[in-house]
Amino acid sequence: MTKYEQYETETTPHVSLDSATGDLFFKGRSIPENAAEFYQPIMHWMDGYAQQPHAKTTAHLQFEYFNTSSSKRIFDLMKRLEQLQLAPSGCKVTINWYYEEGDEDIYFAGTDYRALLDKQVEFNLLPLRSQPSDKKDGE
Repeated sequence: MTKYEQYETETTPHVSLDSATGDLFFKGRSIPENAAEFYQPIMHWMDGYAQQPHAKTTAHLQFEYFNTSSSKRIFDLMKRLEQLQLAPSGCKVTINWYYEEGDEDIYFAGTDYRALLDKQVEFNLLPLRSQPSDKKDGE
């Protein structure tokens, strides 16, 4: 199985999927004109990957924003990850959902996705600091 890479555009995220390491990266905005068309090769890659997954698969999802049609495709991706975990010869699956501190939309989207997945899938909500603070405690 080969590595899959799609570079970020103004409307699509950077996607890097590596079967050799089990690391899956999504970063950026997902507002393609046709989400089904954009995510179709990713789902095809995931279906192939499911035939011989790495012992540990970690998905890193760091979306700035995504539209409704992308949200369905993102959920489809997570369901495929869940199936990897639940398969008889399943691998350990971890989903890391990154959100900017204060970005309630992305944070709550992550909590919604986590609630819809089997509890065996490790789902981490991880805050990103937008900028380091120069203030000291108490200032």
